[in-house]
Amino acid sequence: MLTWIIVILLILWLLGYFGPNVYSGIPRSGNVLHTLLVIVAILIILRLLGIA
Repeated sequence: MLTWIIVILLILWLLGYFGPNVYSGIPRSGNVLHTLLVIVAILIILRLLGIA
């Protein structure tokens, strides 16, 4: 379950980062990207430590 959340957040982050350059219909959202990246990093660290 946690792995799927990490994958989905990474895909959303990549889509938000590279999306506006590829397709102009995707809005730029700088703060949301950083928030998603921090959440993904925390989830990966928790996964590696075996806490979650």
